[in-house]
Amino acid sequence: MDTMTEPHTHATHPDIVKRLKRAEGHLKSVIAMIEGGRPCLDIAQQLSAVEKAIINAKRTLIQDHLDHCLEETVGALPRDQRQSIDEFKTITKYL
Repeated sequence: MDTMTEPHTHATHPDIVKRLKRAEGHLKSVIAMIEGGRPCLDIAQQLSAVEKAIINAKRTLIQDHLDHCLEETVGALPRDQRQSIDEFKTITKYL
C-alpha cells in the first residue's frame, strides 16, 4: 500500500473488525477447550460458531466493496447494462 494515499476504509470496517475480534476470542476458547480435553461435540459446535463469524465478516467486506468500489469504478450505467452489475452484487450474498 502506498503511504502517500489515504487508507482504504468503509463504514462497515469497524463492524467487521468487531466481528473478527469476537471470532478471535472464540477461537482462543476453542484452543483452550481442546487443551482441556473437552468433548469433541462441544469443540465442533464452537468451531462452527467461529467459522460462521468469519464467513459473515468476509461476506460483509465483499458486499461493501462491491457496493462502493465497483460503483465508483463503473460509474453510472444505462438500465440495460445495469442488470449484470446488480445480479453480480446479488449473487455474492450466497458466498
